Amino acid sequence: MILCENQEKLNIGLMISYDLQFFADGPGGEKTEQPTAKKLQDARQEGQVAKSQEIGHAAGLMALFIMIRVLYPYMGTNFSNTFRYVYTQIPDIIVMHNGNMPFTNLRVILTQTLLRILLTAIPFLAVALIIAFICNVVQVGWKITTKPLRPKLSKLNPIKGFKKIFSTRKIFDLVKAIAKIAVIGVVVYTYFLSYTASIFTLYDMPLRQGIGLMGNTIVEVGIRIAAVYVVIAAIDYVYQKRKFRKDMMMTKQEVKDEYKNTEGDPQIKGQQRRRMMQASQRRMMQELPKADVVITNPTHYAVAISYDAEKYDAPRVIAKGEGYLAQRIKDIAKENNIEIVENKPLARMLYANVDVGEFVPPELYQAVAEVLAFVYHLQGKV
Repeated sequence: MILCENQEKLNIGLMISYDLQFFADGPGGEKTEQPTAKKLQDARQEGQVAKSQEIGHAAGLMALFIMIRVLYPYMGTNFSNTFRYVYTQIPDIIVMHNGNMPFTNLRVILTQTLLRILLTAIPFLAVALIIAFICNVVQVGWKITTKPLRPKLSKLNPIKGFKKIFSTRKIFDLVKAIAKIAVIGVVVYTYFLSYTASIFTLYDMPLRQGIGLMGNTIVEVGIRIAAVYVVIAAIDYVYQKRKFRKDMMMTKQEVKDEYKNTEGDPQIKGQQRRRMMQASQRRMMQELPKADVVITNPTHYAVAISYDAEKYDAPRVIAKGEGYLAQRIKDIAKENNIEIVENKPLARMLYANVDVGEFVPPELYQAVAEVLAFVYHLQGKV
């Protein structure tokens, strides 16, 4: 007996209080809910979107080598003219200045050379800019936000930075980089194997023919590499879309909290609705003494009708209710000597189809007119 009591005390002493929520995945439990439209919109405002950088790189690389192939004559002519300009200007200037090269003349030559090179590169820069813009717009649409550019102290947290090094994203990026290098290496190696004989004959070719062969080889290899890059970019895009959707998943508690923040606390909204309903009922009861007749079910519904031929063309519902409220309407009607007429079908129709303050619809004119005529006859008004 004593041993059992001591064992029980020992068990109690070893008990540690814990919170099961601590083991949950994020605030509110496991992320099992699909992201709401608001969360996706907020993430977009923060610059968080499902986007693959590889698509822009692949498209840009493919466009670069296609343009080189198409504009090869234009590029060759421009570069030839640039070299001719440089190597004709320098000797002429040196001869004119007795073997010296003034700094002013050198600056002019360098400026002109850079301008010629820039004119050659402008088409490539323009296409690269357009492709980068199109790839981003196609993936995430058009929306400008500056929030990603704002400095965040959380980015300087060394612990978070260390975690990112070993995150799933970084591991995937590493595998992707290794795969790209391996696949591109195989493509380049396979292509050059088929061109080995031509490459070893370069030293026997004239300069222009050799440059043309090397240029064609580089373009062919580049297009093949770009094609591999396109496939990698497509795989990466699918992965980024799935990962973004998974990252945006929400817990049940997050969904509830978001609903409270956007729509308001349901309890508060319920209280507001009750207050509005009470205020509406008070106004309705204040208008009730102006009624000409109260049409009842008789126990379930009560609808008060008022008709002022000088102001309106049709009778108007100024109060209605069911259950307890219907009884209150009948009590006030008795206190103010308002006629109470039992008409079950008409009471149900008016209660279901006409709101307080609205006029009686034309299809119910005849039935309401008969009730009013009966009331007016009782009161001696007819």
